[in-house]
Formats: sequence, structure tokens, C-alpha cells
Amino acid sequence: MNTANELPISIKMQAADNVAIVANAGGLKTGTVLDDGTRLLDDVPLGHKVALVDIAAGGPVMRYAEVIGYALEDIPRGRWINEDRVRMPAARALSELSTDPRPAPEMPPLEGYTFEGYRNADGTVGTKNVLALSTSVQCVAGVTDHVVRRIKAELLPRYPNVDDVVALNHTYGCGVAINAPAAIVPIRTLQNIARNPNFGGEVMVIGLGCEKLLPTRLIPEEQVLRLGENVAAGAEVPPSPILSLQDEAFTGFGQMIDGILKLAEYHLEKLNRRRRETCPASELVIGMQCGGSDAFSGVTANPALGFAADLIVRAGGTVMFSEVTEVRDAIHLLTARARDSDVAWALVEQMDWYDNYLSQGQVDRSANTSPGNKKGGLSNIVEKALGSIVKSGSSPIVDVVGPGERIRKRGLNFAATPASDFICGTLQLAAGMNLQVFTTGRGTPYGLSMAPVIKVSTNKTLSQRWHDLIDLDAGRIATGEATIEDVGWELFRLILEVASGREQVAADRLGLHNDLVLFNPAPVT
Repeated sequence: MNTANELPISIKMQAADNVAIVANAGGLKTGTVLDDGTRLLDDVPLGHKVALVDIAAGGPVMRYAEVIGYALEDIPRGRWINEDRVRMPAARALSELSTDPRPAPEMPPLEGYTFEGYRNADGTVGTKNVLALSTSVQCVAGVTDHVVRRIKAELLPRYPNVDDVVALNHTYGCGVAINAPAAIVPIRTLQNIARNPNFGGEVMVIGLGCEKLLPTRLIPEEQVLRLGENVAAGAEVPPSPILSLQDEAFTGFGQMIDGILKLAEYHLEKLNRRRRETCPASELVIGMQCGGSDAFSGVTANPALGFAADLIVRAGGTVMFSEVTEVRDAIHLLTARARDSDVAWALVEQMDWYDNYLSQGQVDRSANTSPGNKKGGLSNIVEKALGSIVKSGSSPIVDVVGPGERIRKRGLNFAATPASDFICGTLQLAAGMNLQVFTTGRGTPYGLSMAPVIKVSTNKTLSQRWHDLIDLDAGRIATGEATIEDVGWELFRLILEVASGREQVAADRLGLHNDLVLFNPAPVT
């Protein structure tokens, strides 16, 4: 029953909804009476749904004013609705989607906001100053890990303006069908990661020497052009950015390492000359992602991200949202937001490609939802997707970026990626992301060494329990302590502080960084 100390909090998203979620930290007990007079017939955990009306077997379960499923049995008012009581709807037929865009009017520009970033020769701006050791094949990962430890211990202290050195290790490069059509995805991903703004164009490539993926394919184009310009100007020929371990000039492991350290010093000296300078917020390229989602994701953190995303777009910046399976069941809400019919068709084509990809593996989009999602109150991928797309805000979608491709247009982009946190992060880095915002309701220590990751909690319970892992608590929205606009502005300002290097995210402070994971839909030989 209700107590005087804790009033029941339930959240209904839209007037058409016939369910609400419980927002009290410990859930609510049987017999509790909600504001609308609904009396709970079960104990309902935090974030889980309760029926606000009688729902007949086969009747629709509505949340976000959308059908998230159909009742598998009669569900009386006040009953706890979990995934076992709901049948997931069939996927919306892509052929039935309207591709006539109806984007909202563009909002007025937001001027005067800046951050301190690193300008690059190609026009991009970094939020970090990092030396990257790109690798052409997984065989060399042990060597690059070894040499990164040596560089950090022996060289990095001499270059105070360089933030870090990272190895871009991966599981690709050999034993693969390198000429298969789908091989373009991992190859262009590696090519474009090397061009990430946070590396300043000073990428060096460590290869083995016999791999299928030739190291020359991974050198950023601007680095090649710069080498040619130096020679043409009569300057000393700079060292090749490529070093192969099988080079006959090396006798033994020690000489290999010495060669890499010498090459690293050359690039560290160049990176050490870089300085932060004031840049407009229009130079931000923000990746938005969610992981360990719960029923609050679409109520608190993701709407706050959406508000911040609109601010960044208004400031002339770039935002990308991703995760195909987590937008597939809400695609009808996105095609209408496309800037033009070409963008709308591109959205549909990415959904279709991924439907076919999953079908080849004998699964469908329902494979996305995790046990943790369900414990957090999400019944299925339909409900999850409706909460996921909210982080895209309300701006027109200006372009669709394929897996491994680079951002082409400023504004709101859909970057097509799998929903895997690690693969999505890798592909967003390849797209040119210089900072990521990541929402979580269940909690994850996820982080990237290549770009700052701001972690936003969807509920206060998580932010209090993981007080030293969460950067911003959006759970205050659910309890009425803050509005979506309040937290959205707070996040926008935090993005500027982190991008400027004035504030460090928890993952960087604690050194919690995940490996890169390539998306490889091509055959492995």
C-alpha cells in the first residue's frame, strides 16, 4: 500500500497509451493506488508496465501512442505487463512505407557557442590529440599492444601535448574473402577510422607483410598528399608511415620494436606541436548511442539527448544516430523526417539490407532485445525501438551513411550500424565522430580510447549506485526534479566542456576502454 513517505510515481507517455511504467526506485507493491485510481494487482518492478485499463486477449498494448504488442491473455486493469504477456507485432512492411518527407520546420540558428579543439589540415576538428597505430592484420596485435605500453612509459612523458597513444587492433586483414563485395564494409571502416579527427592525420600503420589487406590501403589520403608536397618542396623525405614486421631489415623482435618506436617519435613530435584553439560548435561531430537500455531510456535520457541533438544541429554541428534494429520498428516515424525523398528511400534501403542480412542468419530483429532489457521493463524490440529513436530529436534527417562510410553533410545523420555497442562505436568513429554520448539504464562500463564517451543514466537508481561511472543523471526527469529541456541544456554544455578538454569523462578517468570491433558481413575463408 502507499505510504506517506513515498507517493507512487507512474509515467504514461501519450494520451492514447493504455499502460504506464512505475518510476519508484523499489517498484510498487500490490494494492498501491496510482494517480488515476488504478489499483495494482501485482508487485510491479521499477520501469515495468502496468495496465491502466482492461485489455482483452488479442487487444493492443499501447505505449508512445504506438502498438508495442498484443495481449496473450486477458489483462485486467492494474496487472503487471511483462514480456510473457505480450505478443510482438509483425515487422512493418517496408513496401508500405511513405517516402514523402514531411520534416518539421528548421529551428532558428543557435549562435555564440564554442569549444577548444584541435584543427586539422583536412578541415575537421579533434577533441583529443592522439597517436594512432593502425594495423593491417590481427596478427600484429600482440606487438602493437607491447609497443603501446613502451611508448606510454618511455616516450609519451616527453610530449605533454599528446593525450594518448592507441593501437587500432582488429580481427580482420587475412583469412578473409578480401575481394567479396561486402568486404568493402570492414576495409572502408579501417580506412576511415585512420582519418578520425582526433588523430590529426598522423596515423602510422603496422603490418605483417603477407596479409591480404595491404597496409598501403590504410594510409589517409591527406597524409599521402602531404608526403608528396614535402618532397616537391625540397624538404627532407619523411619516413614512410608503414612498417612491416617481416621487413628483412629487422633481425629479431628488438629491432622491430626499435623501428616502431623511432617512427612513433616522428609522429609524436608533429602531434606535440598541436594546440587547442577556439572553434565554433558547428565543428562538433557527435555520435549518439544507447546500451543496457531500459523502459526509462525513451522517457528520460534519450529525450534529453534528442533535445541536445537539436541544439547541436541549430549550432551548425553534426549528429549521428544509429543501430538499425533499434530503429527498424519505428522507421515509419523517421521517413517522414527525411529532408527529401532520396534520404527517405536511403533509410528504407538500409532497413531492407539489414532485414536480408538477419534472414541469412536465420533470425530477425527480435534477436536484439537482451535479458537485461527485459529486466529493465522492455517487452520487445518494438518498445525498445520507439524509445531509441527519441535521441534523434526533431531535426530533419539530412543524409544516410552506410556502414564504414564517412559523414558527408552537417546536420542530423542516420549512420547505419548494427546495434552492438562495440561495432556501433567503431563505425561511428569511422564516420568521423569526435565525441560520443551513450545512454544506459542497466549500466555498462563501455568507453572508447579514441574519443570521449559521455555516459548518461536513464534512472536515478543507476546513477546513485554507479556514481563514479556515470557522467550525467537524466533520471531526475522521471522523478520531476528536472525537465527534458533542463537536462538537454546541461548535456549540451557538458559536451562543450568535454570537447574542450576541461572536463574528463568517467571512462577516460578510470581507463575503461573497449576494443574496436569491425562489422564484417563478408565471408571468412
